[in-house]
Amino acid sequence: MINFEPIHTKQVTFAQFFAALSLSGDEMRSLTDEMVDAMQALISNAVDADVTFEPADPAKDDKYATNPDEKDLAWNLAHVIVHATASSEESAALAAELARGVEYHGRSRSEIPWHEVTTIVQCRQRLEESRRMRLASLEMWPEHPHLDNEYEAWPNGPRLNPISRFVFGLMHDDSHLAQIAEIVRQARAARSV
Repeated sequence: MINFEPIHTKQVTFAQFFAALSLSGDEMRSLTDEMVDAMQALISNAVDADVTFEPADPAKDDKYATNPDEKDLAWNLAHVIVHATASSEESAALAAELARGVEYHGRSRSEIPWHEVTTIVQCRQRLEESRRMRLASLEMWPEHPHLDNEYEAWPNGPRLNPISRFVFGLMHDDSHLAQIAEIVRQARAARSV
C-alpha cells in the first residue's frame, strides 16, 4: 500500500506527494485490492451489533452533515464504510473521466444512506461492490490516458490529474483505517462487558 503518512503528518504537501506519483493501471488495481482487503481484514471478526454501535469519539464534528442533528454524532461502522467507499468511487469515476480527456465538471458522488446498513454482511458487500466499481472504472481508461488533464482540487489546493485523482480516493480510505479499527475495538470491548 502507498504510505500516506507524509501527507497526514504534513511532512509534504499534496502537490509534492502527487507530483511523485507515476502508476500504471495494474498498480492502481493492486492498490485498490490491497485497500479493500485491509478494510475487510479490519472487520473480519465484527458482528452485526458492531455495525450500529456508537463509539466514543471526542473529535466528532461532521462539518458536511446535511442533517444538523448529525453534526456532532459519532460515526458508527456503517457510516464510515459507506462514506469511505462513496468517496473512493467518486475519485475513481472522476479519474476515468479525466483520463478520457473530459474536463472536470464537478463532483460525481453517490452515497447510500448509512442508516440502512445494519449488518456486517452489508458492510462486507458494500466493500466488495466498491472494489468492483473502482476496478471497473480503470477499464474505462484509454490506452493513452490524458495525464495532462488536471484541475485544482480546491482553491489553492493541489492540481489533480487522472492518477492523482484515483489515488486521492485511496488516501481518503487510508485516513479511515484507524477509525475503523478503533470502532471495532470499542464495539468488541462493549460486547465483552
